[in-house]
Amino acid sequence: MMKRKARSDRKHAVYMLANTNTGEYYIGITVCGQQLKKALKVRLQKHIRRALTEGKDWALCQNIRAHGADAFEMEVIGLVRGRKDAHAMERGLIAELCPALNQIGRAHV
Repeated sequence: MMKRKARSDRKHAVYMLANTNTGEYYIGITVCGQQLKKALKVRLQKHIRRALTEGKDWALCQNIRAHGADAFEMEVIGLVRGRKDAHAMERGLIAELCPALNQIGRAHV
């Protein structure tokens, strides 16, 4: 019996995580499969956990610590089939929009 080749075209969500207090935002992607809402919820929780427990110096983490998790809303920008295409869309949006919270570190929050 032959083994099936693993699928490489799973559905990904390109999303924007926005701070409703400051208007600053983050562009990201996550694998979503059949359960989009659940995937987005889990991804948001991971951002929050990372900000609160890992002490990362990333702009998003600093912003979550400064304003609290409740200040953020997540919105789907697009659904893309395949990791490669999803990453390309994410990189293109980041290059075009220059979101403040995609920066590695910042001096102010």
